[in-house]
Amino acid sequence: MSRLFRDVDGGPLCPTGSVVCIGAFDGLHLGHRALVRHAVSRARGLGLPAAALSFEPLPREFFAPASPPPRLSLPRAKVQGLRELGAEIIGLLRFDARMAAMSAEAFAAQVLAGRLRAAEVWVGPGFRFGHRRAGDLALLQREGARLGFVAGEIEPVAVGGERVSSTRIRQALVEGDFDTATRLLGKPYTVSGRVVRGQQLGRTLGYPTANLRFAGKVPALRGIYATRVHGVASDGGQSRPWPSVSSFGTRPTVGGVEPLLEAHLFDFDCDLYGRRIEVEFVARLRDEEKFPDLPTLVAQMDRDAAEARSLLQQHSPRRATA
Repeated sequence: MSRLFRDVDGGPLCPTGSVVCIGAFDGLHLGHRALVRHAVSRARGLGLPAAALSFEPLPREFFAPASPPPRLSLPRAKVQGLRELGAEIIGLLRFDARMAAMSAEAFAAQVLAGRLRAAEVWVGPGFRFGHRRAGDLALLQREGARLGFVAGEIEPVAVGGERVSSTRIRQALVEGDFDTATRLLGKPYTVSGRVVRGQQLGRTLGYPTANLRFAGKVPALRGIYATRVHGVASDGGQSRPWPSVSSFGTRPTVGGVEPLLEAHLFDFDCDLYGRRIEVEFVARLRDEEKFPDLPTLVAQMDRDAAEARSLLQQHSPRRATA
């Protein structure tokens, strides 16, 4: 079981040493996976625990609170993904005013050498850290020589002749290009969470939905989609990817504000409240719209459902590739 910590203060978490990797890890794409796997491999070779360091909120969210940039994944999914990749210690450091003001040198001394007793530190291409992003690989290596660790950078991971990045994935999702997003992520794009109660308007309209909140973050995509829901079973049967049509947005027709993912599972009639599910996005159908009245909305929902059913029948479920 991995150990999770949030604070830069405190005693050593691994007194005998560790191998550390650092990144935003938003979406855990192929580049992130290569970095974490490299650190895990080095750690096992040295007989040390592997530590993955990230931040919550992400720095770009802290510096733009009025218009935060879109997120690919939520903190829980990030932690789960890092655990699955073999990280034994996971740091989701609180990025606040204090962290923003911390110099690169202080971060290396207090967090890397102090809390984690780093023997090695690995980063991705172009990594920057510390106050005003003043720290780079060269500074990390200089501080490591002084503090007792070595630092290195992995080679960039490319797909289609371009470096894999969260920015490329966000753009692919906006464009509804889920094939490209899948290649860059190494798996289909999904959003997971615990089903919460909504206004139950969908049930009165003939489209009951399983609702997931996005924890106050800005989602990387918005609109109506053909989807599959994982983690459900009907009448005690075996769990399987369940065909569905989903809306991800603010529900403007009914005056919604908070982004909500609403998945309507076809031919499904079981209670999902409180259950953790994962929604896989297969194809984009249309933008979210504001309709003049509920009958017009329902007519469009009928068309969306029919289109989603047709697309899903033609689309074979994908498997993770990395």
